[in-house]
Amino acid sequence: MAKEYSRTQRIGDQMQRELAELIRREVKDPRVGLVTITAVDVSRDLGHAKVFITVMGEETPDAVQQSLKALNSAASFLRLHLGRSMQLRSVPQLHFHFDESVSRGVHLSALIERAVAEDRMHKEADEPDTKE
Repeated sequence: MAKEYSRTQRIGDQMQRELAELIRREVKDPRVGLVTITAVDVSRDLGHAKVFITVMGEETPDAVQQSLKALNSAASFLRLHLGRSMQLRSVPQLHFHFDESVSRGVHLSALIERAVAEDRMHKEADEPDTKE
């Protein structure tokens, strides 16, 4: 049986594609660096949309806050262009949020690699020399 793919998910996916293009092409604010839209979560009533972003390159808290501030101030501009391109009766209000899952995943991956390396070192130290 096919999985249910709701209208809000389809709209969120389309908004993600459109916003990525709009930010790249139309937003000229220098505070917005290399921004990647990782997900768009649209509410059931289509009134609000949480747009999750990551900032490539400089991922300092200050750079992230500057990008979020610039994108949230450009939200009405982006919403206007979304309305034109998506032809929705009602375009959700955009709320930009930083997506920490990517940086958290990198951190967890580094912890796993370090644990595996330490385990390997302990195994090598515990093995008796068989060359004697």
